[in-house]
Amino acid sequence: GPGAGPGPPPGAAQGPALPAQAATAQAQDFDPVQRFRLLLPQLKESLQTLMKVAAQNLVQNSSIDNGQKSTDGALQRFDKSLEEFYALCDQLELCLRLAHECLAQSFDSAKHAPALVPAAPKAEGGSLGGSLGVPGVPGGLGGTESLPYTQYLPLIKAQIAGAKDIHNALLEGTNKITGRLPPPGGP
Repeated sequence: GPGAGPGPPPGAAQGPALPAQAATAQAQDFDPVQRFRLLLPQLKESLQTLMKVAAQNLVQNSSIDNGQKSTDGALQRFDKSLEEFYALCDQLELCLRLAHECLAQSFDSAKHAPALVPAAPKAEGGSLGGSLGVPGVPGGLGGTESLPYTQYLPLIKAQIAGAKDIHNALLEGTNKITGRLPPPGGP
């Protein structure tokens, strides 16, 4: 139905978009919360239209049933209005699901890598630690947003252990599938 597609909202300019406007519009398409905010007024308008069409059809059907009026009037179709409303509801549901998935992924990311370890600057002099970009070493990039080197090592060891566990689980799974026995000495 009209307004249910991903096209521009009614009244939007149809001329060629500037590159900055196109980039902004594209960024809004990828942000589920922004897309939700844009679709919500459309949903409200669609619901109002749906209720208006339903009321008009109900009044006309009631008049016809009471023998007061014939079927001469051309009314909007209720099923089209309902279809448009459901299409907007589906789009909003997808936006909310995507936002929920993004939030869950963000929580998982924060859980498995609780702090950022910044990369080394390209042209910064100083001590060996500063030139390598090792956090917590004098001349390095240590700060409140990064981990000190003493906390960085256990994090890396935990990530390596996790990678080894995944590797071993994959090897065990492939061995079970192919029917091979594990190599002597364990995985």
